[in-house]
Amino acid sequence: MSEPKDGDWLQLAGKRVLVTGLANRKSVAYHIARALEEVGAEPLYLVRTEERRDEVARWIGERECRVCDVRHQEEIDALAESLTGPLHGLVHSIAFADYSDGWKPFHETSKEAFLEAVDVSAFSLVNLASALRSHLDPDASVVTISISTTAMAAENYGFMAPAKAALDSAVVFLAKSFKSFSRVRFNAVRAGLLKTSSSAGIPGYLDSYLYAEQATLRKAGLRTQEVANTALFLLSPRSSGIDAQGIVVDAGMGVNYFDAEIVRRVSRLD
Repeated sequence: MSEPKDGDWLQLAGKRVLVTGLANRKSVAYHIARALEEVGAEPLYLVRTEERRDEVARWIGERECRVCDVRHQEEIDALAESLTGPLHGLVHSIAFADYSDGWKPFHETSKEAFLEAVDVSAFSLVNLASALRSHLDPDASVVTISISTTAMAAENYGFMAPAKAALDSAVVFLAKSFKSFSRVRFNAVRAGLLKTSSSAGIPGYLDSYLYAEQATLRKAGLRTQEVANTALFLLSPRSSGIDAQGIVVDAGMGVNYFDAEIVRRVSRLD
């Protein structure tokens, strides 16, 4: 590993990183891309549609932005064919679940909706990594954005949690299978509840977020930039010993459900 330049502790200056899932300025992907630029890296943006590319152009300027709908194999293949030069990192920040019919008990989830969520939210990581493997630097880092836990039955999160469980497992299997020809690392940032546009589409999410604010150890909600900062570290050579892991970033929420103040509030309800 070469010595870093002055001020380049993360050793990311000049590195090219493909950042997927850019939707707006609240996106985790946007915060990660900004953090990459701040340390001298070169983010390459990937959005789902031409219309989205036109929208984001207003605030990313002339930076390189590609279009690819990961539900279509031909678009992933075209993306792989069009790229040149090595990629030192890949950020997978893509998820989708169709809640247009409103909240339903999990056992009423339709097969079509469930499989679409798994395809977009989990298999897309497998598919992109495979398609782009010849472009990935031998020491590249792949980081996906997951959720803090998939073992809690948060009713309003519906079938997205099982899709994220598939994503978490895929991280482990990709890390293993890629080692047959490279040193590429795969990790997940398992984030707690955030204020993003995608989360706003989840029925009842605001109530869950307000609870999560109080359940954190610091009594303050998780910030998107905190998730981005963790992703930035995992993308850097400084995290070279971390592989096939899910790093929980939830401000301590997962250990604080029996916070004395929360218990008092509930116990006082009639």
